[in-house]
Amino acid sequence: MQRSLALLLTPALLALMWVVFGPDSGIAHQGQGRLPGARPTIEAINFPNLQAALDALPPEGGMVILPAGTFEIKAPLKLHSEDVCIQGSGTATHIKNLAENGSPAIVIEPADYEGDPRARIWRIKLSNFRITGNVQSGHGIAARGVNELFIEGVTVSEHGGDGIMLENCYEDPRICNSLITYNKGTGLNLIGCHDIVVAANQFEENQDALHCIDGFNLCMTGNCLDDHLGNGVVIENTYGSIVSGNMIEECQGTGIILDRDCYGIALSANVIAHEFTDGIDLRDAHGITVSANSFPIVQRHALIIGPASARIAVTGNSFADSTIGLGEERRLEGDRQAGGVVLDGTRDIALSGNVFSGVRPRAVEVRGEVQRVTFDGNVLVDVESDHEQLIDSKLGELVSP
Repeated sequence: MQRSLALLLTPALLALMWVVFGPDSGIAHQGQGRLPGARPTIEAINFPNLQAALDALPPEGGMVILPAGTFEIKAPLKLHSEDVCIQGSGTATHIKNLAENGSPAIVIEPADYEGDPRARIWRIKLSNFRITGNVQSGHGIAARGVNELFIEGVTVSEHGGDGIMLENCYEDPRICNSLITYNKGTGLNLIGCHDIVVAANQFEENQDALHCIDGFNLCMTGNCLDDHLGNGVVIENTYGSIVSGNMIEECQGTGIILDRDCYGIALSANVIAHEFTDGIDLRDAHGITVSANSFPIVQRHALIIGPASARIAVTGNSFADSTIGLGEERRLEGDRQAGGVVLDGTRDIALSGNVFSGVRPRAVEVRGEVQRVTFDGNVLVDVESDHEQLIDSKLGELVSP
């Protein structure tokens, strides 16, 4: 009976009963006292500005709640503490960077990072708010030397630099469920990051959508990339990664580029659609799997394997125009281009189980000296192709004319 009554009482009434009846009443002590180890939540609404709220964090970290509203800033918000969660009220919390000197909106880094690039802080989460800039501002979020950084449900738009730039965020950065749009630089720029999760984000009309440079273990899944002014995904000097289950559409440049000693990467189950130049360009890549992708209406070449690349498996992909059956096409005249595969001076390639339909100029185009290429179990419909020049043998060699 006492427990049922206590659940109906407000904290104020419980406190009054504590005073009247004492701690032995069996009711009033419930919910009283301070939880050992608890840190106070910082309500930014009680501070003169957002930076003051961040500065109020104790050394051991804590939580900052951002209220709804538009908050104009002209200097970066700086965070140097670790074990911090900053949470807003969705897009109703709008941080607006008015700076026109190239400065970021938010900078997260160890206090001594400039003097010691090996310095690290740990465990930062940014959640549920919106950041915008202008063509003369810098990055939206710039994080350096932050391990276990988690960005979730954040909108980052209209910055003069990158939307999000992570440098040497070595351990386990995660960028999920965010909207990264209309930034003049790269939407998400990952430099020297390892064990990266990029999942369920939307990228719209940045210069390039994503860069992963000098990294390890990128897991990029379930993202939507649309209408980029440059390329979609650019990966350089990175190993052991997967780009899977993404929609990459209408890049003015190339959908996916692998360059500078990439190896051990799987590009699988993506839709790479209506790119204005190329679909996937393997410029310097080894031990790569390109499988189960669809390449509808890639206007120049769907897949290029260049002379610095080798040991590539290309299996189960669809290289297709806009035919929808019964001889009909979905796209209008002049918008039906669909590219095939270019083998340019490469070697040690397996092409198996792919469908080439209505692609131009060739399903497979051979350039330069191509060695040890197999071509097996593929279907070619309404195409011209150089594939007959290829020797269907693991030990075969081709020197093209």
